[in-house]
Order: sequence, then structure tokens, then C-alpha cells
Amino acid sequence: MYTKKSKGFTLIEVVVVVLIISILAAIAISAYGRYSFRARRADGREFAMRIVQAEERFYTNFNRYTPTLGAGGLGFTGGALSSERNYYDGAVAVAADGQSFTVTVTPKDAQASDDCGWLSITNMGAKASEKTSTNGSCW
Repeated sequence: MYTKKSKGFTLIEVVVVVLIISILAAIAISAYGRYSFRARRADGREFAMRIVQAEERFYTNFNRYTPTLGAGGLGFTGGALSSERNYYDGAVAVAADGQSFTVTVTPKDAQASDDCGWLSITNMGAKASEKTSTNGSCW
């Protein structure tokens, strides 16, 4: 007796393949999203360190720190003080005697829902974040 071999795929085989691809895509997209937050966090850390370095240069010249980030102070330009890739806004709080400061960078836009929240660093190098992250180290 002659049996004809079928060519092609059955509907069940196609559905199983689509299901497997969907599961793998869901895992990959989730991992990529977490990676993106960690990568953009580096922009905030770098920005905070640039402000710290500018404060230390200012201190070397004037023997005090300054809360002024723009002209006449640290020399950062632009309306809102933002990081290079525009994921963080920065601010400096200086003690009344001008001998200590805290730099705080706050996430915005795409980075706003990051686990760490704001990042801060003092003139003594003490680093802090709003929350602890389940997605890598904040600092």
C-alpha cells in the first residue's frame, strides 16, 4: 500500500513554534529593559562626578564651595542643569559656611522609573541613593 508523504507543517506545529518564540521574546525584552536602566544610570553617575569635580576646582580657587551652577559659579550652561544625555537633572546644596556640599541628580523622562531614584554624593565622597536597586548597584 502506498502512503503519500505530506509536505509542510501542521497548524499545531506552527502554533507551538509561535508560542516558543513569544516566550523567548518576552524574556529578552524584559532583560533589555533592565539593562537600559543600568546603562542610563551611568549617565547620572558621570554627571554627578562632573559637578563634584567642578566644585573642587572652584574650592581650589576661592576656598569655598558654591551653589551657583551657571555663569559666575561652576560654569555649567543651559536653562535646566541636565546630564549629557538628558536623563538626569542636577542640583547642589552647599552648607552655610561654604565648606561642604551635596550633589543630587534626579532621574527624569525615560529614566524616571529606575529602581534607584535620585543619586547623591557629598564633598567627602559619601554616596547614597533614594532606594536600593534590584537591578545592579546604584553607584
